[in-house]
Amino acid sequence: MAGIERETPIPSEIKLHRKSRVLELIYDNGERFELDFEFLRVFTPSAEARGHAPGQEILQTGKRGVDIERLEPVGTYALRPVFSDGHDSGLYSWDMLYNLGRHRDELWQEYLNQIEARGLSRDVDTTSRPAATGGSCGHHH
Repeated sequence: MAGIERETPIPSEIKLHRKSRVLELIYDNGERFELDFEFLRVFTPSAEARGHAPGQEILQTGKRGVDIERLEPVGTYALRPVFSDGHDSGLYSWDMLYNLGRHRDELWQEYLNQIEARGLSRDVDTTSRPAATGGSCGHHH
């Protein structure tokens, strides 16, 4: 993963709201984003969900009740949430978090459309595998 883009703002405050299941990002430029835990889990950058090449993406389902158990900093460029479903391999760079915040509504609508079109559910998990250890993406070649 490359470093962050120079012009991408870095949040000045990061708040994990466990009751409402929201990650709040506050920026010095006045912007503020609230990203639901489910949204973050669905849009994980992990290769386990995104695949290793275009067309290998796996639509994440059944994540409505997911929690973030803890949030870990990764260097000075990213956060790594540890989700209650065992998923912990997604590194959310500042670029990605900012992009998710700026485009949250469109991305969420597109996700809902995909779920509906495939007859899947936000409540039934058809995608999780047992948590991989050692930072692997869960694929064995």
